[in-house]
Amino acid sequence: MDPEETMGFEMNAARRMHAIGFAALLFLLALALPRSAAADERYALIVAGASGGQEYADQYAAWTRELSSILVDRMKMARDKIKVLDDRGDAATAATAANVRQHLTAIRRAMTRDDLLLVVLIGHGTYDGVDAKFNLVGADLESAQWAELLTSLPGQVVIVNTSSASFPFIERLSGDRRVVITATDSIAQRFDTVFPEFFIKAFQGDTADIDKNSRISIWEAFAAATGEVRRYYQRRGQLSTERALIDDNGDGVGGDAADSKSEDGSRASHVYLDRPLPGAAPTDEVLVKLLQRRNAIQGELEELKIRRSFLKPDEYQKEFERLMVELARVNRDVRARVKS
Repeated sequence: MDPEETMGFEMNAARRMHAIGFAALLFLLALALPRSAAADERYALIVAGASGGQEYADQYAAWTRELSSILVDRMKMARDKIKVLDDRGDAATAATAANVRQHLTAIRRAMTRDDLLLVVLIGHGTYDGVDAKFNLVGADLESAQWAELLTSLPGQVVIVNTSSASFPFIERLSGDRRVVITATDSIAQRFDTVFPEFFIKAFQGDTADIDKNSRISIWEAFAAATGEVRRYYQRRGQLSTERALIDDNGDGVGGDAADSKSEDGSRASHVYLDRPLPGAAPTDEVLVKLLQRRNAIQGELEELKIRRSFLKPDEYQKEFERLMVELARVNRDVRARVKS
């Protein structure tokens, strides 16, 4: 290679090295910059199904408005990322199977693995002996069909079926990176539910924020709602006709907020509808587990009080003391953790 060729080769090599260095610099700068909203988007699909009467229509409309307002005002979710389907007459926004498919298809095309989709079903549910259905305007969608629609979504999905007979949705829709909540734990629970009212209200105020991080996780909202449902029936002197379940570990079983043996709740404790505030402390795994255990004990105490009339006095007292001792221990550990 003559001197002129050598010089040309060296100049080209220098340009290549400069280009590589510049590209590396841009990459490092990109890592240092805050993530754009588009890289961590949040979507919501609220479906208020066939009401079957004006009283139900008014109630579903009120819950839908309340939830939409919370998502926009408190969770700061973009309005154009929230889709509401109902039975109020507009064909474009009617709660039909076709519109559900259309909106979920549109979300699938835009969604990335880092995104979150919240699906809330408000209305009536039925069970035909084979599969559970959520009642829509026109043809209904069975839980198996909902599962098919959600399968190919690339991001994280939270689906909350607040209707009666919603229990089979737990098994059908369970999956990786998915939180499934149903208002009932049995196909026999076919009465209209009050769970949606309390689940939505859980995102208002700070009462449901048990770990006091100024945010309300999906699990916290679920736990708060189930507690309010129990108290709702207790105040009326009625046996509860609904018991909500949550599944977030993909086993399709589900557990309630008062079930200390349930393995569900860990993922949902880290799923939020809002974005973290700058400088927010990371989730304390140990504290979350302690708070979940405390909530479970409190639920067991409430259930024990309901069963008191069916127990012998010494049996009730023994179980009551056991729970109170365990609650005191957990509260001690919570205080120690908060101080550390």
